[in-house]
Amino acid sequence: MEERLSRKLAVLLHADVVGSTVLVQTNETLAHQRIQDTFRRFSETIVSYGGTPHEIRGDALVAEFSKASDAVGASLAFQDANAAHNERLGDDVLPVVRVGLAMGEVVVADNTVTGEGVVLAQRLEQLAEPGGVCIQGAAYETVPKRLPFDYESMGERELKGFDEPVRVYAVSQRSGVESSAAKTRALLDGAAPELPDEPSIAVLPFTNMSGDPEQEYFSDGITEDIITDLSKVSGLFVIARNSSFVFKGQAKDVTQIGRVLGVIYVLEGSVRRAGDTLRINAQLIEAASGKHIWAERYDGDLADIFALQDQITEIVVAALAVTLTRAEQKRALGKKTQDLRAYDYVLRGNAYHHRMTKEDNLKAMEMFGQAIKRDPEYAPAYAGLAWVLVHNSNQGWSSDARRTMNAALEYAETAVIRDDSLAKAHMVLGDVYCWTKRFDQAVAEGRRAIILDPSYADGHMALAYYLLVAGQAEEAVEEVGKALRFNPVHANRIYYEVLSAAHYALKQYEAAIIAGEQAVSRDLNHFASHTCLAAAYAQLERIEEARKHATEVLRLKPSFSLRYITEFWPRKNKTDLEHLNDGLRKAGLPE
Repeated sequence: MEERLSRKLAVLLHADVVGSTVLVQTNETLAHQRIQDTFRRFSETIVSYGGTPHEIRGDALVAEFSKASDAVGASLAFQDANAAHNERLGDDVLPVVRVGLAMGEVVVADNTVTGEGVVLAQRLEQLAEPGGVCIQGAAYETVPKRLPFDYESMGERELKGFDEPVRVYAVSQRSGVESSAAKTRALLDGAAPELPDEPSIAVLPFTNMSGDPEQEYFSDGITEDIITDLSKVSGLFVIARNSSFVFKGQAKDVTQIGRVLGVIYVLEGSVRRAGDTLRINAQLIEAASGKHIWAERYDGDLADIFALQDQITEIVVAALAVTLTRAEQKRALGKKTQDLRAYDYVLRGNAYHHRMTKEDNLKAMEMFGQAIKRDPEYAPAYAGLAWVLVHNSNQGWSSDARRTMNAALEYAETAVIRDDSLAKAHMVLGDVYCWTKRFDQAVAEGRRAIILDPSYADGHMALAYYLLVAGQAEEAVEEVGKALRFNPVHANRIYYEVLSAAHYALKQYEAAIIAGEQAVSRDLNHFASHTCLAAAYAQLERIEEARKHATEVLRLKPSFSLRYITEFWPRKNKTDLEHLNDGLRKAGLPE
């Protein structure tokens, strides 16, 4: 038995739920569920700060850390996140936590910790305000004072079981710092989003009923076109393609879908294509009740495809009592091309491009090129080709990145000339401006894109990036929030990577880490996400985690250096690059 005991000096955390008995008396089953969920979330936060949760018993949690700064950071991050979580519950069964932190020798056995340090942490926790954190004076002395924590002395206290008085401090996050981390954690915690004020809709992928899997791109393309047309309506909230397509091929529970996506209405349907004949079935459903608002069948020739799409858009807008301005009518209901082969090539190009691989990008390039040959006036083909070329350049898939980006600029400008009302054309042009360091022009194009297409999730995301590189990080954070609301369940790595970088630029390192870990969880093999995490952890002196991500940066990009950041990463303000390199230098990355 003695061999299983381990004694060591540690920083101990003791937490309990305030008034747990009253919560249980209010609603026993719900209270137990809420308390367990509270400690589960706290345990996850503890682990993310390098701590070890040891014991959850009833309404108390015990954990250990090697550094007091990590224990304080974890405690304050959780308290802010828990306050935000409780605000959304909407009832009186709200677990509020108190936390005590102390240094002391402990005995560890069978994942249980005992000893004087645990008892002291428990006594300090009883001195904390609901939602507060108290720390022992000896532990307080070890926390670097440059960290964004504020302390209020509570004097020396006589504590039961201890002969000598103990100095106690109430610790809080410095004003305006952790609030950003709490907001970011709440934004990313997966809770069902609130319904927007305006009519809201998700368009689910129309089912391919053609009996030919090769026609999948066609039914997907029609769905995307309907999403695009509806999203141009300023009085309508439309969920992005990526989030809607999460439900592709699944049994559809529209009530659940409406709750997950935070919308009032769901549009679903099917497409049957046989040669040049089409049949499109569509139905609009009120998500909460499952009630069918309308259902229609549209039969016609392939040549009628745009008229059929227009009819669906018109009926949806009318059913939701949304008024289109004249400009929106022109944008949303106008035909795209007279050449159906060109339209088909663009649908194929989009399908390849969504896969985001080097090989599929080349196929997409070929498809968009064929569309331009068929119809030299077709703006979506130019915009699609420009977008593919941008990715070829910045993903390192091109042998001559500068030449490729110049070609992307030519095609993006042509797309805007062909159709100035095409939001994607302005977004792509903004991206080219960004990578060629014309930062103010990039922001202007990004703003133009979301004026034309208010529900354009990727447009909001692109604008966030342009704002970041232009030195407007605070507004960039706001735009990422908008993008995530339009795309709540399937945002890709770049959403979180930009959010992380924007928080880092604002010196909100905790929030940068929260968003950066989300980016890495979606793509472990992209060096840029690890870069921001390495810098943020280093700025908080969490050097072990910083070096872990620095190692990943060099594994994924062996040629990486601080010089590379300075020369190639687009930033308008040199101080932003110097700030980033300062963190990367502390993380151990080479000059």
